[in-house]
Amino acid sequence: MRSRVILIIAAAALVVVLVLLGVGDQLLVNLLWFRELGYGSVFATTLSAQAAIFAAVWLVSFAVISASGLAALALAQERERLHVIRRPDDLVEVNLPELLRRYGERIPWRLLVVGAAALLAIFVAQGEAGSWDVYLKGFFGVPFGRTDPAFGRDLGFYIFRLPLLEDWRDLFLSVLFLAAAMAGAVYWARGTVDFRETPPRIGRGAAAHLSFLFGLFFVQRAFSYWLGRFELTLHSDGVVFGLRYIDHLLWEPGLWLLVVLSLLAALICIANLRNPGLKLPVVAAVVVFGPSLLLNLAQPAIEGLWVKPDQLRIERPYLARNIALTRSAFKLDTVDVKPFAGRGQLTRASLVQDTPTIDNIRLWDPRPLIATYRQLQEIRLYYDFHDIDIDRYWVGGKYTQVMLSARELSTTLLPQEAQTWVNRRLKFTHGYGLVMSPVNRKDVEGMPVFYIKDIPPTSDAGLKVTQPGIYFGEEHNSYAIVDAAAPEFDYPQGAGNVFAFYKGRGGIPLAGLWRRLLFSYFFRDINLLVSEAIVGRSRILIRRNIGDRVATLAPFLIQDRDPYMVLYKGRLVWIIDCYTTSDHYPYSQRTADGINYIRNSVKVVIDAYSGATDFYVADPSDPVIRTWQQIFPAMFRPLSEMTAGLRAHVRYPEDFFLIQADIYRTYHMTDPEVFYNREDQWSFPRENYAGETVMMQPYYVIMRLPGETQAEYILMLPMVPHGRDNMIAWIAARCDGADYGHLFQYAFSKDKLFYGPYQVQARINQNPDISRQLSLWNQMGSKVILGNLLVIPIAQSLLYVEPLYIRAETGQLPELQRVIASDSERTVMGDTLDYTLSSLFGEAMPVPATTANLTAAQPAAPAAVAKLAPDLSKAAAHYERALAALKGGDWTAFGTEMQALGRELGQPASAAPSSAP
Repeated sequence: MRSRVILIIAAAALVVVLVLLGVGDQLLVNLLWFRELGYGSVFATTLSAQAAIFAAVWLVSFAVISASGLAALALAQERERLHVIRRPDDLVEVNLPELLRRYGERIPWRLLVVGAAALLAIFVAQGEAGSWDVYLKGFFGVPFGRTDPAFGRDLGFYIFRLPLLEDWRDLFLSVLFLAAAMAGAVYWARGTVDFRETPPRIGRGAAAHLSFLFGLFFVQRAFSYWLGRFELTLHSDGVVFGLRYIDHLLWEPGLWLLVVLSLLAALICIANLRNPGLKLPVVAAVVVFGPSLLLNLAQPAIEGLWVKPDQLRIERPYLARNIALTRSAFKLDTVDVKPFAGRGQLTRASLVQDTPTIDNIRLWDPRPLIATYRQLQEIRLYYDFHDIDIDRYWVGGKYTQVMLSARELSTTLLPQEAQTWVNRRLKFTHGYGLVMSPVNRKDVEGMPVFYIKDIPPTSDAGLKVTQPGIYFGEEHNSYAIVDAAAPEFDYPQGAGNVFAFYKGRGGIPLAGLWRRLLFSYFFRDINLLVSEAIVGRSRILIRRNIGDRVATLAPFLIQDRDPYMVLYKGRLVWIIDCYTTSDHYPYSQRTADGINYIRNSVKVVIDAYSGATDFYVADPSDPVIRTWQQIFPAMFRPLSEMTAGLRAHVRYPEDFFLIQADIYRTYHMTDPEVFYNREDQWSFPRENYAGETVMMQPYYVIMRLPGETQAEYILMLPMVPHGRDNMIAWIAARCDGADYGHLFQYAFSKDKLFYGPYQVQARINQNPDISRQLSLWNQMGSKVILGNLLVIPIAQSLLYVEPLYIRAETGQLPELQRVIASDSERTVMGDTLDYTLSSLFGEAMPVPATTANLTAAQPAAPAAVAKLAPDLSKAAAHYERALAALKGGDWTAFGTEMQALGRELGQPASAAPSSAP
């Protein structure tokens, strides 16, 4: 007997331990991780808020639900005491309520009700604790300093307070429903309500109780109608977003009326307590929902008879509010609009004057370049380039735009037999270095010219990588153990490998049995507990994916889709743009994602080696980020504390720019009449890539803006009229220095045609010489890929540039072989940008000796002009003779002619077939 008791106690203790681990492992791991990063106070604030919300909501929910259940129990027992309940012994059919009544004295009813209430309250409180950010913003939100035009409330009320009030409204209804459900269950179990009769028989006490709950329901409806007044500024009928004329005329007074009627209905239900019955609750429902129905029926009648016949005049003031507040919400009210007459003539002199712009025209498209990087620089099968980043560096004293990619390590790429726990967790722990190349240079074979390449990283451009290890990146999504008993794989060298120990400060120490037990349970991995490779100095790196890292530290921030790597003082760091958003900005149009307010308020910097994570406030004027600064004062640092060298790589984020551009397509129209008629609505331009028509994406470029003296780094995008392909404007965002974040629009003259990207691509395809050559390449076992077509403003004219890549039909190594340029009147193609631009003017263009896009093996520009455009007649002759030899079965002649054709077109001779298949 004693041993059995001990066994039961041990089993119970084990169950308790497992439950505590199941609840506490996440909590303890987060505590250690937040402290390791220096954000222990952030964790404490978040946990305290969650605990306080849970406790308060649980207490209120438990009190209401249990009070309702206990009141129902008391009323049912009182009814049973006053009335004799028939309990026949000869029932043929005995149902559950009958059994409960028969054996009710054996059931601990009060304990059952209290326990059920406590359990239900846990579910309610848990859901509310998950909305801790809504509570904190509601309590600590700072004012916007601008009031809404309808109700005169500060916009902070809508962004911070209104979501919390809406949450409480829903909480009120949820708790009330559970309280009613608890009472109904008790009444049913005790037989006070009998559903076997028609209509159901309800005891007098139960009727009074349910009447009281109905009264509370109408109080909830009054609160909901009161909030509904403010929610009028957050809906749309397709013409106006926000409060409209019909809302002002009908729903503003109508909702006030419903508030009063709901309170009156609540009083009617309370009055029903004296003489409980169904009559007064039905009257209360009619009092509230009858006028509500009438209001809904009146709206289409008023709109059809009064509003729509003169909609523009009537809705004009509301349209003006919609336009103004939408532009403010998306930070479009400061866009600088400048005219672009486009009457300039593109000449050699204008190109020479804009040499910094010409020298940084992007010829490498990220889409084919990533395939080239992977083929040339992955080095080993377990390395991977996730994507291409675009940035700018000072190289050789020149402000130069570059493309780069981090060489990350993915253990999933290891051979199956090598995917052991030791290899995945202790040996292959990090990527190594990066690849960098200028946007506009190629070698004689059409490959990129590398500024940084190979393992260990080497550079001919004076760029040094002193700490190439990448323990934190876009690929890493699993934990790693560093400082284990044996060194880690560092990088491959020749036929062997180099091993080293981790020298960073990142990671959580694994010393002690309890930590190993904790992480073993957290990751459900017994190896963490039993492996002898883990020693006293070992540390565990978790949340190594930089997106997961930021999402765990600051779940209230929305991340940009494209983190980018920066080489700074020999170290590799990541920069992630983060946004504060809301869907409660009054009168502001919502995006497809449902937001109607956004700011690029935070730049997050993560060290790729140590994992150190810093949050910098990039937009201190944003009230939302100021609110979070009040909540987490130790988390955020001003952007002025970011070192100048790192700040030089901050850029305007593409996601933010795309959202703004999408809204600006319509909201550049500030006149309500023009806006109402959509007279000047824009669209994103189309372009053709790899045989598919896609929307053109914004692109970064170093250029000298019209009227400016210095070249600068900007993000730009052309715009076209809705449903047409000609250009109507281009918008851009500055990325450099004190002008960072300045948006501007260059509005094209409407009395002149400016070709859009899709139209220029069509002209390229219609050029007989270019089209013939593309057809020849595509018939030679190669595939032609046309890259991004860039529109480059030069003074008061436009230059269109499109790179052309060639790869084998079954290959994955695109080569930059040609550059196509156009000035709207002429379209030419050449080996390099310099020679193409020379051909555009029919002669050699004087090019400065420092021009970056000349390849190392090219002759001087004048000599290259002669070979700029191949003699297509000779090429066609070789092609015809090759086909004739093929039909005649003369494979030797076929190979000879194809080699000659390849030389004529500038292709490597080896690309041509030389023997029969």
